[in-house]
Amino acid sequence: MTRPITLFTGQWADLPFEEVARLAGEWGYDGLEIACWGDHLDVSRWDDDAYVQSRLDILERNGLKVYTISNHLTGQAVCDDPIDERHRDILSDRVWGDGDPEGVRQRAAEDLKDTARFAAKLGVKTVVGFTGSSIWKAVAMFPPASDEFIARGYQDFADRWNPILDVFEEVGVRFALEVHPSEIAYDYWTAKDTLAAIGHRKSFGFNFDPSHFVWQQLDYVAFVLDFPDHIFHVHVKESI
Repeated sequence: MTRPITLFTGQWADLPFEEVARLAGEWGYDGLEIACWGDHLDVSRWDDDAYVQSRLDILERNGLKVYTISNHLTGQAVCDDPIDERHRDILSDRVWGDGDPEGVRQRAAEDLKDTARFAAKLGVKTVVGFTGSSIWKAVAMFPPASDEFIARGYQDFADRWNPILDVFEEVGVRFALEVHPSEIAYDYWTAKDTLAAIGHRKSFGFNFDPSHFVWQQLDYVAFVLDFPDHIFHVHVKESI
C-alpha cells in the first residue's frame, strides 16, 4: 500500500510558507506537514475562513495537499517545569504573555485546542507535537526520584492533556506525540506509562521517529511491533 510522502516545514520556518510550498512542489512531494510557527500557520486564526482558505490556496497552486500539522513548540510548554528563557525563544508572544510559568502552560494548552480546531478546518485528521514533561528534569535519577515523584509527573500530564484531548475528540482529530527526549514519553516504557496515564484514549497516539531511538541506543523495532495501533504518523531521517 502506498502512502503519501510529505515534507515537514518546521526546519524551514524562517522562509515564507509560500516559498516552502513552491520548493516542495518542485521537489515532487505529495504534500506538507505544516508547522504552526513562523508564518506557516497561525492556529489562533482557526475561525478566520479567509485565512484558512489562503493556506489551502497556496497548497493547491503548488500541487500539494496537507496531511498533518505540527505544533511541537507550543506543546512543549504545556507540561514543562521549569518554564524559562528557553521557552521564551520558541514561543509566540501570544503564548508567552508575561512569562508567568503557569500562565504560559495554560495559554499553551489553549493553543493546542485551537490547533485541533484548525486541523479540522483543513480536513486534517492528525496533529503531531510534543507534550513537555514536569519530570524529565529527573531522568538522570540523581538525586533519586521516588515512585511518587514520577507518578505525580504522569498525573500532571493527564490533568493538563485530558481537557485538550476532549477538544481533539470533539472535532474528530488525533494527537500524535513524537516520542523524544524531554517529553513525557521518550522510550518504550515511558510510552506505556503515558498511554496508561490517560486511560488509553483513542485520540492520543505517537509519531514514530526512529532516529530518536537510534541516538538513545534503543530498540525501535520493538516499538513498532508493540504499538501498531498507536502509531499515527511517521518521520523519516537519515539515522537509519
